[in-house]
Order: sequence, then C-alpha cells, then structure tokens
Amino acid sequence: MGIVLSVQVAPVKGIEKQAVQQVKAVKNWGLENDAHAGTGDRQVSIFPIEALAKVPLEKQIEVNTGLYTENITISGIPLDQLSVDRQIRIGDDTIIQIKHIGKEVHKDYNRPYIISREGRFGVVLQGGIIKKNDHVELV
Repeated sequence: MGIVLSVQVAPVKGIEKQAVQQVKAVKNWGLENDAHAGTGDRQVSIFPIEALAKVPLEKQIEVNTGLYTENITISGIPLDQLSVDRQIRIGDDTIIQIKHIGKEVHKDYNRPYIISREGRFGVVLQGGIIKKNDHVELV
C-alpha cells in the first residue's frame, strides 16, 4: 500500500502548482480549482516519487529543487504496477484510472523533466476528498 506525500493544484496551466491540505476529486472532471480538470483523459497528474531513481545524475539537483508540477505525489507502489488502464484508490473514495505514462513531448528542465517521462495521467472514475497522508492502493 502506498501513501500520498503531497497534493497540489494550479488555477492556470503552465505554472507550478501550489500545495494544498486537501482537494475534491470530481468524477469525470478532475480536481477542483485545477486548470487541467475537464473532460479529457489527463484530468489528474500523479507522480510516484520512486521515479526519481530514473533521473540521470547530471539532472538530479535541477529536478529535486524544482517545484511541483503534478497534482498528487505518491510513494510506496512499484512503478511497473502503475501501468496504463490500472486503477488506484486514494483515501476511502477516490478512484483514478491511469490513461497515460509521460507526455508525448518530453521536457528537459527542472521537475517537468521527470514528470513528462514518468508522470501518470488519468481520469477520475469515482470522486472524493484527497489529502496528504491518505493511503493509495491498487484496485
């Protein structure tokens, strides 16, 4: 079982996200007050902290000092289990289905370097409240 390390939202696309204590996940929409919410298949971004092990040595300081660009940072679930079409439950209610790993175009700077390669992007199948220290489990 994994754990939520942090939760972040941003009202505008293209800016770093700000940490919040909790956020409401809305079915078929995404996270309240986040610019990426909508009807698409990248409503929510999830970053498994274990992916930092894939950052090349020459990029580590840059990536680790960058601010958040993902909505939910998690730990404790192996990367290979966070595959496309996999569903995860966060807290008691929220279920997110992973639709993509990484982005079509990779970024080469700061935290987006690893998010664009290893971030998980998906849709909210079942809404609920997500907060720091919530449990994360595979469905």
